[in-house]
Amino acid sequence: MTGTNDDEREVLRARIASHVAQATAGPVQVRALEPLAGGACQDNWRVELTLEAGELRGARTLVLRSDSRTSLPASIDRAAELEVVRAAVRAGVRTPQARWGARDLTRPGATSYFLDWVNGEAIGRRVVKGAQLAGARAGLPEELGRELAKIHSITPASEPGLFGGAGAPAEDPIATMLGILRGMVDQLREPRPAIELGLRWLADHRPASPEVTLVHGDFRVGNFLVAPDGLQAVLDWEFAHWGSPCEDLAWICVRDWRFGKLELPVGGIAKREPFVRAYEQASGRRVDAREVHFWEVLGNVKWAIGSLQQGDRYQAGEHDLELIAVARRAGEMEYEALRLMGET
Repeated sequence: MTGTNDDEREVLRARIASHVAQATAGPVQVRALEPLAGGACQDNWRVELTLEAGELRGARTLVLRSDSRTSLPASIDRAAELEVVRAAVRAGVRTPQARWGARDLTRPGATSYFLDWVNGEAIGRRVVKGAQLAGARAGLPEELGRELAKIHSITPASEPGLFGGAGAPAEDPIATMLGILRGMVDQLREPRPAIELGLRWLADHRPASPEVTLVHGDFRVGNFLVAPDGLQAVLDWEFAHWGSPCEDLAWICVRDWRFGKLELPVGGIAKREPFVRAYEQASGRRVDAREVHFWEVLGNVKWAIGSLQQGDRYQAGEHDLELIAVARRAGEMEYEALRLMGET
């Protein structure tokens, strides 16, 4: 949708006005509509509205989040994501309120919804290196640990209707994840020996079947909004699923999410200890470092595959240069997975 021409944008403006007017039971003016950069998976728009009815009456800025034309495997659609965000809000997670789900709004077959606008910085390299966020980085490990504990407080028992009943947790989430990765590898355009070795290592070193909670699935720098006074919001729930809490604890440490600050394993902002300590205190769980290590190897293998799939999306016709820029980083993830395997 970022390549939408002026005529298509005017059609979208009219559809937005009609949909929101019906949802709020009052007239709506769409004052501005601009695509947001930085999303490699879904389409995001900044929408400025004037509402004459409903709880948001007045001038408001929101984000319209819509299915992209293509997506990565394991990505849920925006209708399912809307319900996950609502569950997270109920659990007290610092994430924007989601509202006004729609189908066919941006194009036929696409699902979408609106998010309340939150100010903050999400660009990873700015979060980990920007001088204006130095003070925020000092407190981020503890803030992120506490937010992750809230996410993992959501369980199949507390939210039985999540994922529409179709996402019931597997008895063995590790086996499920390894099966997903196997299927992803089988769809790649060329063989990747390092990834194959990683999959074999994971099969040989898997821990016992873990506790099952809601997993954000992409909990990492780049999916947080950060301001000088600290964490503002957790974003981008499209890979949420039932799984092991250690999956999220490890994913933030994947090499690519350190944005060049490799000496700071937690997202390029901190050592592991303050993050894990805050999580343990807030969640009441004891974190098993060996299990997190397993999931960190898995995370690097997974993102190596995911990076290659982003390049495949470009070749399939989704001509966003960010996709091929991401694809080039697959080798770094393969290297990191092999390095971690050697540390066992």
